[in-house]
Amino acid sequence: MDNGSGVGVLDKAALVLAALEAGPATLAGLVAGTGLARPTAHRLAVALEHHRLVARDMQGRFVLGPRLSELSAAAGEDRLLASAGPVLARLRDITGESAQLWRRQGEHRVCVAAAERPSGLRDTIPVGSQLTMNAGSAAQILLAWEDPERMHRGLQNAAFSATALSGIRRRGWSQSVGEREQGVASVSAPVRSPGGKVIAAVSVSGPLERLSRQPGRMHAPAVLAAADRLSESLRRAAAE
Repeated sequence: MDNGSGVGVLDKAALVLAALEAGPATLAGLVAGTGLARPTAHRLAVALEHHRLVARDMQGRFVLGPRLSELSAAAGEDRLLASAGPVLARLRDITGESAQLWRRQGEHRVCVAAAERPSGLRDTIPVGSQLTMNAGSAAQILLAWEDPERMHRGLQNAAFSATALSGIRRRGWSQSVGEREQGVASVSAPVRSPGGKVIAAVSVSGPLERLSRQPGRMHAPAVLAAADRLSESLRRAAAE
């Protein structure tokens, strides 16, 4: 039996999360499931709710919170990055444009992997770059499948509309022309976790002179194929 870590409040918080693993629980259910005193169970559940590790369902019962799935997705990032290098390099070679992998972090998107054009005019985006969620095809992808409340918040200052996101969900890819930066175009597609959640966006980007004002016509098939290869690599890793 686990004797605990010696940090009492963390041990008790872990008891609350473990109790919720079985499903939604009222406060009385938490008390029964953890053996904690009622005030302690309530205080910890509310504190965990503040950090989004616990949430409430429609009946007001305590449930596991959205932060846990975000952390789980981050834990899968190593597997994603291990697969990304060769997939992005292939995408760059097929399209002749720079290729990137983007993930959302709070109110920004972060470039977590990239394959640059070896020469010529480049739209260079170094790994680690943070860009806004308000513009660009990758931002569209990372917002298009969010829950309604988060999507609504994200659209408030965005260069794209809810109608545009609906079209993206229907066709499965996005494009932008001069939306984030004048003279630059891009095409993006979603990478999905084994559970089907969109956890990243694969993009190609470059100058309008090469990508044209309809970059999706040229590059959407290759970008979709790269995103599918990364999603498949995550499914295989999960099945191992």
